Amino acid sequence: MSDAGFERFQCAPGLKLQAHEQVSKIQHDNLVRRLDRIEEMMERLEKRLWLTVYGIVAMILGEAIQSVLVAVP
Repeated sequence: MSDAGFERFQCAPGLKLQAHEQVSKIQHDNLVRRLDRIEEMMERLEKRLWLTVYGIVAMILGEAIQSVLVAVP
């Protein structure tokens, strides 16, 4: 059953702790993978946010320069 990245393991009464450790490791690995994806998405969102901020600042500065050029003959 190694189709979805999971390893097959036996679950006999003597191997209960080992089985629990393997399940915990799988869950931890999945959690780490999800957190990495969330971190990547946050970095992309931060880049978009800064691009928006810089765009707004550039627009305001452009309008200010335009109004100064109109006021000065």
